[in-house]
Amino acid sequence: MAKKKEQTVEEKLRALYDLQLVDSRIDEIKHMRGELPLEVEDLEDEVAGLQKRIEKLENDLVDIEEKVKNKKIAIDESNQLIKRYKEQQDNVRNNREFDALSKEIEYQELEIELAEKHIKEFHAQTNHKQEVIEETKAELDEKQKHLDHKKSELDDILKDTEKEEKRLEEKSEEIKSNLEERLQKAYDRIRNTVRNGQAVVTIERGASGGSFITIPPQVQMEIAARRKIMSDEHSGRILVDEELAGEEEDKMRELFTSIEK
Repeated sequence: MAKKKEQTVEEKLRALYDLQLVDSRIDEIKHMRGELPLEVEDLEDEVAGLQKRIEKLENDLVDIEEKVKNKKIAIDESNQLIKRYKEQQDNVRNNREFDALSKEIEYQELEIELAEKHIKEFHAQTNHKQEVIEETKAELDEKQKHLDHKKSELDDILKDTEKEEKRLEEKSEEIKSNLEERLQKAYDRIRNTVRNGQAVVTIERGASGGSFITIPPQVQMEIAARRKIMSDEHSGRILVDEELAGEEEDKMRELFTSIEK
């Protein structure tokens, strides 16, 4: 494995600021998408949920239909028993046998009545579930149209930016790979903890970028001397002088323009 070329402090500062500029540009591209990726994800979840609900309701209808079928079979069986019991009543030998058969007939008639009541309830359930299915399908249709629209918006943005973003990410990795591991980790740690992901900032009006706390003149002079890497004691951000920042911004602006083409 080839050994990394030893960088001077100034080269490290320029590389760190270049890395920040590239990563900030990637952040801008991602910001352009706004909440669209999350909106699309939420809509996809909603559509999947509605589809699952419709599937469950349709399975419920199949179950109800089977239950109605079983109740109708039970009614037929009860009618056959009633017919048989009535035929048997014509041949009974005493009142006790006749009364026993009458009780059996009465029981089967009650069974038929109960089964018919259940069938009516099942039909009511079927009608209700069919209404819910129609309402859910209408809601699903609206959500699907909304999802398709949002996906189209996101696809248009991605089409415009994915090539640029990919090249910027490659550039970010290239710069980072040339930095010593200690600086890579420090940069990533700071970037993940500070506002706006600004891990490397310049001094603006005597204070570090994004801060209103003044940096003493002596410290400013040390930063401008570029003899060591210095951080803002309040935010932890790595500091670079305005002149270096301006030079790197001009250089990276040209790179961004070439990447956009």
